[in-house]
Amino acid sequence: MSESLLDTYPHRMGGHCGSSAMRDLMEWSGLGFDGPPNEGLVFALGGALSLTYVRTDALVPPLYLVGRGPDFEMDLPRRLGATVEVRSTDDPQLGWDLVRDELDRGRPALVWAEIAELPYLRVQLRMSRHDIVIVGYDSDAEIAYVADNDRVEIQQVPFDALARARRSMTFPEPTRHTLFRIDWPEALPSIAVVAAEAFAQSAACMRAPAGSTIAGPVEHSGTHGIDAALALSSDVVLWHELPSDVLEVHLFSLGAFIEKAGTGGGLFRRLLACGCDEIARLTGDAATSDLARDAHRAAAAWTSVAQAAVHKGSTAATRLDHVIEAAAVLTDTESSLATSLDSAARSLRSAV
Repeated sequence: MSESLLDTYPHRMGGHCGSSAMRDLMEWSGLGFDGPPNEGLVFALGGALSLTYVRTDALVPPLYLVGRGPDFEMDLPRRLGATVEVRSTDDPQLGWDLVRDELDRGRPALVWAEIAELPYLRVQLRMSRHDIVIVGYDSDAEIAYVADNDRVEIQQVPFDALARARRSMTFPEPTRHTLFRIDWPEALPSIAVVAAEAFAQSAACMRAPAGSTIAGPVEHSGTHGIDAALALSSDVVLWHELPSDVLEVHLFSLGAFIEKAGTGGGLFRRLLACGCDEIARLTGDAATSDLARDAHRAAAAWTSVAQAAVHKGSTAATRLDHVIEAAAVLTDTESSLATSLDSAARSLRSAV
């Protein structure tokens, strides 16, 4: 087959590449709890909330902050009753064959891609685990059709650019032409059961993260969970020692990682809050309503840090003073959020 296009694929923009891709894939599969799911609900049910903070001169920019865990693309569909097969290869032809086989079967292909190699994004920052969904191809024109949360329209990506994006060796890990082959269920399990499991997983990631994070193995990749909030709030106090140009980079990067780097705002906490609002509506669970409130508070706290970091009209030193003040509440805010996640998980389990 020289051409294939899923022209009815229900793509919309979103706040985060993973949750918006999964939202679209669920809608394409005809799955939802009260109609097609919104992105916040998808993120919340993935149990993906976490926190990792890394500061090292080995990175450009020299810090990394992320608020989700590494396995959302597997955890969410499996929690919903789907089967997931992760296919990775260093052979670019095999990598493309896997995508083409999915498309020729009438199935969209969820893959990783390096953002700096996707021509329509026009970014210099490198990040290899950007989720995109390939929904078609034209072999004669050597074009792939890509759904990306950052663009309204389906994007046309040359085969060679897509191949580069799928063989990246940059942070946080090699893309290795990774593809997620998902077989969705015909019906979804109880939302209370799914949400309880997801909330418990997120709480555990915040309190005692284990195994790997997006930035790598826990023991080799900065600080994690509530400890990461404490590390960041302590670290920014020392940024006054940085040269002004270096401080500018740190402040800009901090604001970007919280609000601009595909987080949905407030370092993923706003997505969680919106999802919890929906779960509370669907279940009537009071503890989940409380969780939504605390998630909104956490999102606002992180957004305050970002706004302080990039506030126009202030010197870098003044902005840093405001960042230090705003960051001082993060540890307590994140601790309260973890407690609320645990409480909502217990409440939903008791109601099943």
